[in-house]
Amino acid sequence: MKIGIVTDGKYGERAFENIQRIFSCEWIQVEEISSSQILDDYKLEIPECDLYISYLRHPDQVIALAELGKPTLLGISFGAGFFKQIHEINQEVLAFPTMCSLEPNTGIFEIDTFAHYFGRPKYVCELDEQEKKIKKIEIIRSSPCGSSKVGPNFIKLKEISPTNLQDFAIHVCHECRAPRFGRTCDKELSGLIHIRSLLGSLKNKYDFKDETILKFIEEIEKEYNTRLEKR
Repeated sequence: MKIGIVTDGKYGERAFENIQRIFSCEWIQVEEISSSQILDDYKLEIPECDLYISYLRHPDQVIALAELGKPTLLGISFGAGFFKQIHEINQEVLAFPTMCSLEPNTGIFEIDTFAHYFGRPKYVCELDEQEKKIKKIEIIRSSPCGSSKVGPNFIKLKEISPTNLQDFAIHVCHECRAPRFGRTCDKELSGLIHIRSLLGSLKNKYDFKDETILKFIEEIEKEYNTRLEKR
């Protein structure tokens, strides 16, 4: 499967570096155009790919990409109204709260194939039962930008505690390449997603009895749901 990273050059470089390790991947850079400029009858002439991931910042360029009729993920989106318009053009264009929210359950073959490797992070943890520390973390699925691979370095061999879990999330946020443009990924939501994924991987191995941890998990779930509702 061939994936095209379509960008005006500002975003997508880290995703390209990571994705090309698994898939045939092409960097497709188009002209950068001011978002205030209206593009009439704009056409994109780009290499054909099985799946496009768009980091374009001009909505008319995104519309032109959707008109190609290929499965497409919007790394940068422009809100619910815009997405509804895009979806009427091409039902295989999808946008998620963050690129690390994607899971292989869309029903679109190309997107689900991609999402087996990239999207919502998935960890397998090995515990030191005696000391209640994470001895080893294997990354089964990573965010496209690769921040999922950085966070574990800051919690491995440390006690499972709110402080260490927050430190893990802070380092994920620091490495997150979520573009701050329009209604798109946000780093704080990415941090929450990674904490939830890490805690999920521990659920069957670690008995969460400590009241401090339980309260922390409750607060994380509340904050996560609040952020999703605001999007």
